[in-house]
Parts: sequence; structure tokens; C-alpha cells
Amino acid sequence: MLNTLKNRFEQGCRTCGYPKEKPAVFARYRGKPIIQKDVSSDVVEACAKACPQDAIDIGLKKIDMGRCVFCGTCEKISKGAFITFTDDFEISTSKKEHLLTDGDLPSLAEHSKQHFKKLFGRSLQLRQVSAAGCNACEADLNVLATPFFDLARFGINFVASPRHADGIVVTGPVSRNMKIALLTTYEAIAEPKVVIAVGSCTITGGPFLGSPEITEGLDTILPVDLFIPGCPPHPLTNLHALLTFFK
Repeated sequence: MLNTLKNRFEQGCRTCGYPKEKPAVFARYRGKPIIQKDVSSDVVEACAKACPQDAIDIGLKKIDMGRCVFCGTCEKISKGAFITFTDDFEISTSKKEHLLTDGDLPSLAEHSKQHFKKLFGRSLQLRQVSAAGCNACEADLNVLATPFFDLARFGINFVASPRHADGIVVTGPVSRNMKIALLTTYEAIAEPKVVIAVGSCTITGGPFLGSPEITEGLDTILPVDLFIPGCPPHPLTNLHALLTFFK
């Protein structure tokens, strides 16, 4: 027992200081894209042609983060002259159209629905549904419960039953086999309730875009309040979105 207490004292507090202080992410992390619009059309077209997700709008010279899987192909092809991925993980939006960006994102705090803050400001209980996800988004949501992120210190928890939840967090492309289960879970949550789409698969279909077996966008079947892009979104992206939108 003494050794355990000694070890705990030596380790100190391991919980990150976010949001008071912004922790560093790995160098290989790709966050918010910044676009240089003065690049030649040939470079833009080459990037668009190589993009596996058709996420680049040639005419507007913008990238759709809802489709993007942050593979970095466009950055490599343009050598950073067109698109550069930064280490900024604060990339969530309240509207899907805001995900089509040149790097300029509206303030999530200003676009949050204030009545949600009044309703859920001190406590937010969420039911997570993996609608045919690969488990990447699910894993990065799960780590929010670890001591480093400690989501519960903000009064936000994931619960086992939709009847105990204030909202639903959806991951995966929403396959045909999971659609009914998802809708049933949504109906089981009492009003008022929130819907959060996490990851490219949920927002647009991701790599499965065009398949008849999936729903191409959660917003086509449910009213989505918060969009968290990424493949998968970084845990800090999820944390920022939840704290900014609801707290």
C-alpha cells in the first residue's frame, strides 16, 4: 500500500490541462487545412483528381472536411503550395455547409444553440451508437474516459441506455442493417435531445461513399446538431466540440 501511494505521489496529476492550455499533438497529425488560392488551376485539378474522396472543389478552391479522410495526398502533390494541414484540432462545426472550407471556420461557440447550454450546461449524458464503424472513431471516443482526458470532470458521460441519455453520438457510415437500430435508439431518447455526427463516414459516407449499403450522411435521416470531421477525429477534436458546443 505504501509503495502504491508513493508511486501515485511521484507521478502526480496526469490529466491534460485542456481547455485552459492547448496540448501539443504528434508531428504527423493532420488537422485544419489551410488553402492558398493563388495557386495555379493545374495544381488544383491534379489534387482533385488524386483525391480518393472527391473532397476538393476545383471552382471554389476549397476542401470538404466532411468528405476528407485527411490522407494528405493533396498536400504531397501540391508540396504545400495549395493545401497545408496544420496541427489545429479545433475543426468541428454546427452546420454541414461550414465543412466546405478554405481554412476559415466560423466560431463553434458563436454558432452553438444556446438553449442546449442552458439545458445541458452542468450535465450531458450521451449514448454512442456504432452504425457499422471500423472502430477507429469509437476508440478515440472511448479514450475520453481515460485519466488523461477525463471527460467526466466536465459533467459529460457516455451511458448504456438511450433512456438515460440527453443525446446520441453516431459513428460509422450507417449501414442498411444498422439504420433501424439507430432510429430506434434515437426515438428512445426523451426530448429535447441532441445528435452528434462523428467522423467522415457518418457525415458523408467516407470511403464507402456511393455504396447502396450505406446512408450517405447522417443528416439525411436525423437532424444533426454537431459535425465532428476526421478519420478518425482526434480525441481533442471530440473534446473541443463537446465543451465548446454544450458548455
